[in-house]
Amino acid sequence: MKVSAGNKVVLIGAGDVGIAYAFSLVNQGFCDHLAIIDIDEKKLEGNVMDLNHGVVWARSRTKVTKGTYADCEDAAMVVLCAGAAQKPGETRLQLVDKNMHILKGIVDQVMGNGFDGIFLVASNPVDVLTYAVWKYSGLPAHRVIGSGTILDSARFRYMLGEMYEVAPTSVHAYIIGEHGDTELPVLSSATIAGVSMRKQLEKDPTLEAKLEKIFEDTRDSAYTIIDAKGSTSYGIGMGLARITRAIIQNQDVALPVSALLRGEYGQQDIYIGTPAIINRKGIRRVVELELTEHEQERLQKSCDTLREVQSKFF
Repeated sequence: MKVSAGNKVVLIGAGDVGIAYAFSLVNQGFCDHLAIIDIDEKKLEGNVMDLNHGVVWARSRTKVTKGTYADCEDAAMVVLCAGAAQKPGETRLQLVDKNMHILKGIVDQVMGNGFDGIFLVASNPVDVLTYAVWKYSGLPAHRVIGSGTILDSARFRYMLGEMYEVAPTSVHAYIIGEHGDTELPVLSSATIAGVSMRKQLEKDPTLEAKLEKIFEDTRDSAYTIIDAKGSTSYGIGMGLARITRAIIQNQDVALPVSALLRGEYGQQDIYIGTPAIINRKGIRRVVELELTEHEQERLQKSCDTLREVQSKFF
């Protein structure tokens, strides 16, 4: 992996998610240069101009430009937000045929321009498409990362924070598995303001049903948001910015991303949402949570669902 001259990020796909990510990136000010590529060039020009007009209020200057694939040569990261969007009533897995073809063409152009950095994939279905980007690019797996369950976990932490009346930053709980209908909460290792959720479940037999309802609301909230406003964008945009910051600033922080499993949870050769340690080289290691028997069964179902889809292409 060659080191780029700065912290340049190339964003491919300037739809709702891509622009929410770009806005978060510019606001947080840890990226030197953000080059954006999109097929709607006129709209892109307007977005680039609009973002640059806000740079004066950001923490530090980010150069925002209308990019080309040549920008990938010296980029630290390429972030993929391109592809068909999820429609009302459509599952993420139903997008796979359309977006697999789109990403193959994009990755070929990125690699053809000498890219040697880290891919961050947000296009859905993110777990299957992250696996595809790894295969298409030929890069080591630790340098191909999916957004995974970063948004699902954030939603879950927010809702638990509302229930217990604490800030979501004081809630530590993960959603793992597919970024989709078969994902699961890991309540056995969750804590609320440092208090073990497992111990609370042992004391209060009625709590599990309440938490399962919160999880179901978490899992299905994307459908509610898409039905109301056409897409989810702000939450995932900020989540992608958080992963980017962990990489650019070499933070060695644990985040729930889509990572390649190599024996963790008893699984092989599949990208799936799990906590992983993220730094300037990508994924340093996957964090394998200690699961209950029931949680392990649910994760197995999630893996089986993704593997069935993946097997149609690889």
